[in-house]
Amino acid sequence: MNKNYTEVVIAGKTYNIGGYEDPEYLQRVASYINSKISELRKTQGFLRQTADFQNVMLMLNMADDYYKMRERAAEQEQRADSFEKEVYQLKHEMVSQQMKAERKRKKTEPTEVQ
Repeated sequence: MNKNYTEVVIAGKTYNIGGYEDPEYLQRVASYINSKISELRKTQGFLRQTADFQNVMLMLNMADDYYKMRERAAEQEQRADSFEKEVYQLKHEMVSQQMKAERKRKKTEPTEVQ
Protein backbone atom coordinates (compact mmCIF):
# COMPACT_ATOMS: atom_id res chain seq x y z
CA MET A 1 0.00 0.00 0.00
CA ASN A 2 1.23 3.42 -0.87
CA LYS A 3 0.95 6.28 1.51
CA ASN A 4 -0.96 9.25 0.12
CA TYR A 5 -0.11 12.83 0.98
CA THR A 6 -2.30 15.89 0.64
CA GLU A 7 -2.46 19.42 1.90
CA VAL A 8 -5.36 20.26 4.16
CA VAL A 9 -6.39 23.46 5.87
CA ILE A 10 -7.44 23.13 9.50
CA ALA A 11 -8.34 26.21 11.53
CA GLY A 12 -6.79 28.43 8.87
CA LYS A 13 -3.43 26.63 8.86
CA THR A 14 -2.14 24.43 6.05
CA TYR A 15 -0.85 20.98 6.90
CA ASN A 16 0.69 18.33 4.67
CA ILE A 17 -0.73 15.08 6.01
CA GLY A 18 -0.29 11.50 4.88
CA GLY A 19 -2.18 8.29 5.24
CA TYR A 20 -3.14 5.14 3.39
CA GLU A 21 -6.59 6.53 2.65
CA ASP A 22 -7.49 8.48 -0.47
CA PRO A 23 -6.64 12.19 -0.43
CA GLU A 24 -10.38 12.92 -0.78
CA TYR A 25 -10.99 11.05 2.47
CA LEU A 26 -8.25 13.01 4.22
CA GLN A 27 -9.88 16.22 2.97
CA ARG A 28 -13.26 15.09 4.36
CA VAL A 29 -11.65 14.42 7.74
CA ALA A 30 -10.10 17.89 7.75
CA SER A 31 -13.47 19.35 6.75
CA TYR A 32 -15.13 17.55 9.67
CA ILE A 33 -12.55 18.99 12.06
CA ASN A 34 -13.11 22.47 10.64
CA SER A 35 -16.87 22.12 11.07
CA LYS A 36 -16.44 21.10 14.72
CA ILE A 37 -14.11 24.06 15.31
CA SER A 38 -16.62 26.38 13.65
CA GLU A 39 -19.43 24.92 15.76
CA LEU A 40 -17.48 25.44 18.99
CA ARG A 41 -16.47 28.99 18.06
CA LYS A 42 -20.17 29.85 17.96
CA THR A 43 -20.48 28.75 21.59
CA GLN A 44 -20.57 31.67 23.98
CA GLY A 45 -17.27 32.13 25.81
CA PHE A 46 -15.37 29.48 23.85
CA LEU A 47 -12.94 31.95 22.28
CA ARG A 48 -12.14 33.46 25.69
CA GLN A 49 -10.76 30.12 26.88
CA THR A 50 -7.12 29.09 26.63
CA ALA A 51 -5.93 27.26 23.52
CA ASP A 52 -5.42 24.11 25.60
CA PHE A 53 -9.01 24.25 26.87
CA GLN A 54 -10.29 24.86 23.34
CA ASN A 55 -8.36 21.83 22.06
CA VAL A 56 -9.69 19.64 24.87
CA MET A 57 -13.24 20.77 24.11
CA LEU A 58 -12.69 19.97 20.43
CA MET A 59 -11.41 16.49 21.28
CA LEU A 60 -14.30 15.87 23.70
CA ASN A 61 -16.86 16.90 21.11
CA MET A 62 -15.28 14.71 18.45
CA ALA A 63 -15.09 11.75 20.85
CA ASP A 64 -18.75 12.35 21.74
CA ASP A 65 -19.69 12.18 18.04
CA TYR A 66 -17.63 9.02 17.65
CA TYR A 67 -19.25 7.19 20.56
CA LYS A 68 -22.75 8.26 19.54
CA MET A 69 -22.13 6.91 16.04
CA ARG A 70 -20.78 3.64 17.46
CA GLU A 71 -23.96 3.27 19.54
CA ARG A 72 -26.12 3.96 16.48
CA ALA A 73 -24.15 1.45 14.43
CA ALA A 74 -24.56 -1.19 17.16
CA GLU A 75 -28.30 -0.50 17.33
CA GLN A 76 -28.59 -0.79 13.55
CA GLU A 77 -26.64 -4.04 13.63
CA GLN A 78 -28.99 -5.41 16.29
CA ARG A 79 -32.01 -4.39 14.22
CA ALA A 80 -30.52 -6.03 11.12
CA ASP A 81 -29.87 -9.25 13.09
CA SER A 82 -33.41 -9.17 14.44
CA PHE A 83 -34.86 -8.70 10.94
CA GLU A 84 -32.68 -11.50 9.63
CA LYS A 85 -33.94 -13.86 12.34
CA GLU A 86 -37.53 -12.84 11.66
CA VAL A 87 -37.11 -13.47 7.92
CA TYR A 88 -35.59 -16.88 8.65
CA GLN A 89 -38.51 -17.78 10.94
CA LEU A 90 -41.05 -16.61 8.36
CA LYS A 91 -39.36 -18.64 5.62
CA HIS A 92 -39.31 -21.69 7.88
CA GLU A 93 -42.99 -21.20 8.68
CA MET A 94 -43.82 -20.79 4.98
CA VAL A 95 -42.03 -24.03 4.08
CA SER A 96 -43.82 -25.84 6.90
CA GLN A 97 -47.18 -24.57 5.69
CA GLN A 98 -46.37 -25.57 2.11
CA MET A 99 -45.45 -29.07 3.29
CA LYS A 100 -48.71 -29.36 5.26
CA ALA A 101 -50.71 -28.18 2.26
CA GLU A 102 -48.94 -30.71 0.03
CA ARG A 103 -49.70 -33.55 2.47
CA LYS A 104 -53.38 -32.53 2.61
CA ARG A 105 -53.53 -32.31 -1.16
CA LYS A 106 -52.10 -35.82 -1.50
CA LYS A 107 -54.62 -37.19 1.05
CA THR A 108 -57.57 -35.70 -0.79
CA GLU A 109 -56.47 -36.76 -4.29
CA PRO A 110 -58.36 -39.73 -5.56
CA THR A 111 -56.18 -42.80 -5.76
CA GLU A 112 -56.00 -44.66 -9.03
CA VAL A 113 -57.38 -48.18 -9.02
CA GLN A 114 -55.80 -50.67 -11.35
